[in-house]
Amino acid sequence: MKLHINKWRSLWWSISLAVILAGIISMVISWQTTGYPLRPSLDFVGGTRLLLERNCSDADNCNKPIDINIVRDVAKEQDLGDSSIQIIADKDTGKDNGVLIRTKTLDVEKRTQLQNALSEKIGSFDPNKNQIDTVGPTLGRQLFTTGTTALVVSFICIVIYLGIRFQWDYSAFAIVATFHDLLMTVGIFSIFGLLFGMEVDSLFIVALLTITGFSVNDTVVIYDRIRENVKTHENVPFHEIVDDAVNQTLARSINTTLTTLLTLVAIFLFGGETLRNFALALIIGFTMGAYSSIFIASTLLAWWREYKGESRVTQTADSIDAPVDNS
Repeated sequence: MKLHINKWRSLWWSISLAVILAGIISMVISWQTTGYPLRPSLDFVGGTRLLLERNCSDADNCNKPIDINIVRDVAKEQDLGDSSIQIIADKDTGKDNGVLIRTKTLDVEKRTQLQNALSEKIGSFDPNKNQIDTVGPTLGRQLFTTGTTALVVSFICIVIYLGIRFQWDYSAFAIVATFHDLLMTVGIFSIFGLLFGMEVDSLFIVALLTITGFSVNDTVVIYDRIRENVKTHENVPFHEIVDDAVNQTLARSINTTLTTLLTLVAIFLFGGETLRNFALALIIGFTMGAYSSIFIASTLLAWWREYKGESRVTQTADSIDAPVDNS
């Protein structure tokens, strides 16, 4: 069965536009409420994070769920009223027996005072399960700057590479598709941040860099097939050439994406807390990369050729590979 992607291109574009708009709205809301478009971890903003879980081996210590209002009252008493507080599930029982507090940088004495005050109100904590992390604001800014610079440099290198390998319209829409994947991933994470308190750390920048490479690779495979088909199909509507190229590479794109996603799902489920958000970002980004290569980059190229009045291929094989004169 042949997939006619250009016939339904308005649908593909509408789906992408709806998700991107939802992400942008979420980032605006997050910016107004937290000062950041995404919920940043300590890696970027600095401060102290305390993950405290009650010791359920003690009798009657976990009989009642943790009241977040009590935790907020204790934080206010310790002059930490602006802290971010979440109730989390115990890893062993699955019940809400843990509390996650993100606050300004605390020294050992202040951390101990806070922990003791919470123990008196909600129960004793298990020292083997507690996690306390502190990151300085200077290091956080450095990580953000370095990661952002790496992402920008990678984009510039990709633009140069695509400009050399393809005609300018191929290159432009490949970049649009890549930017689409990054924006979708960032937008979805912003939504998750608002709904579930999901944070982004330095590994999120690494995930975006990986998504960029994967997305471009998938798009280049389809564009290569389009270019090859153009050489052998004169006087054929360009959108049909694009449809044929997508169908010829569809099995390869799906198989490559699925085999990669199987590994990432395993990491997400069994890789632990440190790698969970990283794996989730890759799952979203790789899925969007396969989607954009098939339904966005290809259909945009076909639409552009129709808009320019080049809906039928009349070039010879020699002219296809000739460099574009931009003068």
